[in-house]
Amino acid sequence: MIKYVSMPAFPAPANVDHITQQGITVRDYFAAKAMQAILSETPDYHQQYQFLDLADFSYQAADAMLKERKK
Repeated sequence: MIKYVSMPAFPAPANVDHITQQGITVRDYFAAKAMQAILSETPDYHQQYQFLDLADFSYQAADAMLKERKK
């Protein structure tokens, strides 16, 4: 399993002092994009599957993308 990636998806410039929160992680961003794609192709997803399964699959896709990114 890939370790949790904590780098932000939308980092603030280093010289900005008033930013207190860095935003979502790259892993969360990839998972959200995977989830969005699945739901756009299967709008009645909730009638066929559990949303927890969707979340799990979305993070599996994100982890695969992060693994490929390291190559």
